[in-house]
Amino acid sequence: MDRMRIIGGVPLEGTIPIGGAKNAALPLMAASLLSDETLRLENVPDLADVAAMANLLAQHGVDIERGEWPGPGDGCLELSAAHITSVTAPYDLVRKMRASVLVLGPLVARCGRARVSLPGGCAIGTRPIDLHINGLRKFGVEIELSGGYVEARAPKGLHGAEIVFPFVSVGATEQLLMAATLAEGESVLINAAREPEIGDLAECLVKMGARIDGVGSDRLHVTGVGRLHGAVHRIIPDRIETGTFIMAAAATGGDVRLTHTRPDFVTAVIRRLDGAGIELTTAEDSIRVRRRGDGLDGVDVTTEPYPGYPTDLQAQFMALMTTARGVSLITETVFENRFMHVPELARMGANITVQGASALVRGVPRLIGAPVMATDLRASVSLVIAGLVAEGETVINRVYHLDRGYERLEDKLAACGARIERLRDGA
Repeated sequence: MDRMRIIGGVPLEGTIPIGGAKNAALPLMAASLLSDETLRLENVPDLADVAAMANLLAQHGVDIERGEWPGPGDGCLELSAAHITSVTAPYDLVRKMRASVLVLGPLVARCGRARVSLPGGCAIGTRPIDLHINGLRKFGVEIELSGGYVEARAPKGLHGAEIVFPFVSVGATEQLLMAATLAEGESVLINAAREPEIGDLAECLVKMGARIDGVGSDRLHVTGVGRLHGAVHRIIPDRIETGTFIMAAAATGGDVRLTHTRPDFVTAVIRRLDGAGIELTTAEDSIRVRRRGDGLDGVDVTTEPYPGYPTDLQAQFMALMTTARGVSLITETVFENRFMHVPELARMGANITVQGASALVRGVPRLIGAPVMATDLRASVSLVIAGLVAEGETVINRVYHLDRGYERLEDKLAACGARIERLRDGA
């Protein structure tokens, strides 16, 4: 199993290009099942999760042509679901990635039936799919849970419905939005998620012929159509990758320009980091990151659904705050088990106390490199940030998590001066 070796203490300086958003690419790939024509996706990130979704779609019969990935933004996929040969999403494929469950709605909407294994993914909470199932039932889908699979049937097709989400769910919003495009009549999704990735999915579906109003709001109105056609769509920049590199640059006291990004997607991050003494200069598609003074100041943050501070940047923020002056209170409201990186940061000298859904971070003068273990995707990259700051050598084990969500992470950091290398299995 690969490891990452980092010798810390070097300020990052240079330019980092941001890739396409993983959390947009996966539902967009699933949306290819809604049409018998080709969907071309551009700015596709070269990630393990994208490969896993491609493998899943291929076993459904989707023909996939992959463009080359010579550099960030150059990757493309052409997906043609002209002939769906299987409506079963097997356990061996779905268990690797939670987003695999997003094939459920498109399959049952187009084919009238689907058999999808209950999903896997990062161990950061229960994340049940009750909202997905209950919403599809309101569309008239008959659903049974049997042997770890969701068995869905709608031989007469789906009909529109009003769905009120009891709490904001990105996955359920994506699932039901896709299904609603082919449902007969009108559907309204109330208290829908507003993440940019939802808007990107809706924009692509509209290009494919869907009729969707209210994009960007928490109330989506969908008028079903008989069929969707092919389209060409460019995936939005990854706001989580953007926020991650912002914090890596700030933590090391560097001067980094992030390109091919969208500053408006990380407004909540910019607002919080401004109070920590970080200067963020934005242009239309770039952000320059540097400190104002000789150190960082502790600030508090609470994770919330978009447009609030994202849970996917909580671990990175914690790593940033470990060496800030004073105290920072970090409150996690989205997932109940997302502090698994705390013991590993503590191994490096961080002073963190967890009480329920909050973590109190007391800044320390320095971190010391140590062998640590990654537990999930965002926890993994928080340890990378800590390793970039720490004195001495840090070796991060189980870095396969990083490959799920960060495209050529070590190459991008090394280009800015980081002393970082991947140790291949057996090295």
